[in-house]
Amino acid sequence: MSRKRPTVEDVAAAAGVSKAAVSRVLNNAPGASTETREHVRRVIARLGYKPDPVARALANGHGDLLDLVVVEDDQDRVGANPFYSRVITGVFRALEETGVQLRLRVVDEAGAAALPARLAGSGSLGVLLVNVPPRLAAEFPARGRPVVSMGRSAPGIASIVPENSGGAHAALRHLYATGRRRIAAVHGPRWSPCAADRRDGYQAAMSEAGLHGVSAHGPFRRETGYELTRLLLARDPRLDAVFVGCDLMATGVMQALAEAGRRIPHDVAVIGFDDGPIAACTVPPMSSVHQPVEQMAETAARAVIDRKPGRAWEQTFPTTLRVRASSG
Repeated sequence: MSRKRPTVEDVAAAAGVSKAAVSRVLNNAPGASTETREHVRRVIARLGYKPDPVARALANGHGDLLDLVVVEDDQDRVGANPFYSRVITGVFRALEETGVQLRLRVVDEAGAAALPARLAGSGSLGVLLVNVPPRLAAEFPARGRPVVSMGRSAPGIASIVPENSGGAHAALRHLYATGRRRIAAVHGPRWSPCAADRRDGYQAAMSEAGLHGVSAHGPFRRETGYELTRLLLARDPRLDAVFVGCDLMATGVMQALAEAGRRIPHDVAVIGFDDGPIAACTVPPMSSVHQPVEQMAETAARAVIDRKPGRAWEQTFPTTLRVRASSG
């Protein structure tokens, strides 16, 4: 059983003084004698008390802020997309015990265009961009604070990048090795550099195998995967595999295939990209290209906090194909 972390109340009780006196000692504020200060400090050391930096920042009315900017035209999509929750988890890991607070800003494209000006003088330490189109991301560095994009973005924007092309290539090699030859693809939006890199990996592997497949593009959404799969089935009723740009889209792909009477993986194999929590929960469990989103987001947030990234800074993380029943 873990030991309870001592509180200000515990320090005050052990020292025989008020919470206000402990607070004055912690903040080096006037109103406590030298003897009291020394006594309280000895008690703090004996109990192993460590102040909560975020609470202290809030109590003092200030504290550094890290802005996490997500572009979505519907705020409800943020809660429905596991990718965003994984990003937030990684950011919180970086902020733990730093005193830096997270400020989440979910905006549509019009809101993103106006946001750089609104952030000026707002106490923002820096900005982490998620799903922000490059033409909008390019406006953020001009404000003189660190900016890091989750995924490659506009020229001059620091970025954290998964090995998108290599991950897609590995997925296609697996499908080919298991005998699939009519391999379709549901790609992410055309504006997204991540989606473009995954598309390049798909096309390179198809070309190496001497194959030609049908494909379609759309936003990283479940309903997009559903709608585009119906379109692809109409174009090639005999397709036997689908590579999908993200897991959320892949759930829509699997739904459309099931409604069309196609068994997974017997008739059509499916591989997604992200390997988030939903990948192992689908029926059958989904094969997916794993990207370490939490680690990537933590690294990005730490780079902002440490004011580390230059405009050309980029860090690439490896991806790994996780094979499950959907492509067995």
